[in-house]
Amino acid sequence: MLNKLYVQDHVKMALIEDIGFGDITTENLAGETDILKGELNTRSEGILCGCEVFKTVYAALSEKVKIKFYFKDGDKIKKGDKIADIEGPAKDLLTGERVALNYIQRMSGIATETRKYQDAIAPYSAKIVDTRKTTPNFRAFEKYSVKIGGGALHRFNLSDCAMIKDNHIRLAGSITKAVNKLRENLSHAHKIEVECDTLEQVKEAVEVKADIIMLDNMPVEIMKKAVEIINHSAIIEASGNVRLDTVNRIASTGVDIISSSAIVAKAPTLDLALDM
Repeated sequence: MLNKLYVQDHVKMALIEDIGFGDITTENLAGETDILKGELNTRSEGILCGCEVFKTVYAALSEKVKIKFYFKDGDKIKKGDKIADIEGPAKDLLTGERVALNYIQRMSGIATETRKYQDAIAPYSAKIVDTRKTTPNFRAFEKYSVKIGGGALHRFNLSDCAMIKDNHIRLAGSITKAVNKLRENLSHAHKIEVECDTLEQVKEAVEVKADIIMLDNMPVEIMKKAVEIINHSAIIEASGNVRLDTVNRIASTGVDIISSSAIVAKAPTLDLALDM
């Protein structure tokens, strides 16, 4: 899912940002022949994600850096596990340390948070999906992390799917007018999703044959009625007020998809360390 060339370019820009005009600490302390050995260790339990990105950081700095991973993306790791061994020129290991850790800690944190949500709805068929509330220019990495954590993916950008939200409905005049106008212009390959706040809107979305109906910030009891009204005529997405303590009840209503920004926006980084 992560394009190799995209990752290389992204990593290059991250290193340029962090190094600036040079690592004035390392460059004045490390000689050309100095070699360091280190271990990537975890200080907390979670889901590992970002191994190849970690490697890409060091590959961009030196082909002499050698890394051996003992786990792969998607593996569950526990406090005290040695994730990888690393060896190479001291100046490269120290210069790339922060950037490499930033990627793998952030990605592992998102994968870990996603797994918590997906595990919480395990008895049901619903899937946890992400949203577009992502870090600018880091979306590809965050979505990959959601996937590794066991979640599914919503649209990647505005061109993937037509999503009619409340402001679009006001602009068009009604759900029906909005859907019909989109159908006149969209490719057959694009789905149309309608955000609904009320059961009346749900009924209108069903009548106009929307592909996906989002139940936005609905109480669970109202959500159950909406699922009955839709009756498998469209993919049903639940959104709003989705937290770890509410997601199981939402899944129990029979929805197909539960979208949450929390799995990305509120995911803490996983505590990993590079011990030289």
